[in-house]
Amino acid sequence: MSKGPKITVAGAGALGLTTALALADAGARVTVFDPGADGDNASGVAAGMLAPAFEAVLDASAAPHFPLLMAARNLWPALEARIGVTVDRSGAVAVGDEEFLARVDGGLRRLGLHPTELERAALDGLAPGLAAGWGRGLLVREDWRIEASSTLAALRRAAVAAGVEFRQAAAAGFEGGERLVIATGAGQDLAVVAPELARLSPIKGHILRTRERAYRGVVVRGQGAYVTGAPGGLTLGATMEAGLGDRAVEPSQVEPLRAAGVRLFPDLAGAAFVAETGVRGATPDGLPMVGRGRHQDVLLAVGARRNGWLLAPLIARLIVACVTEGEAGPFAEAMSPARFDAPAK
Repeated sequence: MSKGPKITVAGAGALGLTTALALADAGARVTVFDPGADGDNASGVAAGMLAPAFEAVLDASAAPHFPLLMAARNLWPALEARIGVTVDRSGAVAVGDEEFLARVDGGLRRLGLHPTELERAALDGLAPGLAAGWGRGLLVREDWRIEASSTLAALRRAAVAAGVEFRQAAAAGFEGGERLVIATGAGQDLAVVAPELARLSPIKGHILRTRERAYRGVVVRGQGAYVTGAPGGLTLGATMEAGLGDRAVEPSQVEPLRAAGVRLFPDLAGAAFVAETGVRGATPDGLPMVGRGRHQDVLLAVGARRNGWLLAPLIARLIVACVTEGEAGPFAEAMSPARFDAPAK
C-alpha cells in the first residue's frame, strides 16, 4: 500500500479527475468527493475543445496567454496515452464574412501561426454540408478536440485502477485527508477554508446536441456558433452568460445559437436539439487559480473559465509539484492564487 500523503480532491470534473489521477500516479492516496452523478458537471456539458489558437483569437481574455494555452495542449498526448482516449488532431476551420475572416487571420498571424486558406472545394471535403454561401475558410491545425463524456469516463476508470477512491458526496472540508485540493468549478461551499474562492464568478453556458444529424468533418468556427461532431450526432455551441450560476435552459439563448448553427449548416434547420447547460468559474484575469491557498494544506484548481479541458493536464502537473515539492515550471506564478492579494505596504 502507498505510504504517500492522503489527499482529498473536491470535484470530479476534468480538473478534479485529471489531478486525482496525477496525484495517484505520484504515490498519493487520493479520495475524490463529488455529490453529482458521473459527468453531471460543466466538464460533461462541453464539446471538449483543446483550442489554444481560436481561444486566443476569439476571446480577448485568453489572448495574452497563448503560450500557456499551447503548453497545456502539448501535455495532452501523454494524457491521451495514459487513459486510452483519442485526441482529434484534424484542426478547426473558421468561416464567416470577410471582416470576420480578416480579424481571425490577423489574430492568428500575430500569435505566430500560419493558417491555411481554403477555397470552396477544400471546404466541401473538410466540412460536408457547410452552407454554399461560405466561399472560403481558414484552417488551423493547432486546435484539437476530445469527446468530453467518454474522456471523463476514461479518467475515472484510470483513476480507479490507480487506487483512487470515490465518494458521491460533497466535501465539507479535509474529510480525513492531509491536504485538500479544491476543483469545484464556481462553487463557494469550501470558502471557509479557501477564501480565494470569492474571486470566482460564474459563467453559464448553453450547448445544443442532436442525434438527427451526423457530422464527421472538422470543427467549424463561425460567427456566433461552432459545430463539431459527436458520437452519433452533432454538437452546436456555445453561449457565455457571465454572472449566472443556475442551470435552467433559457429559450432566449437557445434560439440565437440554433439560428447561428443553421447559417453554417442549413440541413440543421429541421433537426430537434436538446439543450444542456453548465456553469464554469472564472477569475478576474481569465486564468485559473492553481496552487497553494492561504489556508495551510489547501490547494486550488479552479477558475479555468471555458478552458478546463485544455488546461487540465497542466493544472494537474502544478498541483503534483505543490504536493511533491517538485519543479512547478514557468507558468506557476501566472496562475498562483496569491496573484490577486493586495501588495504589502
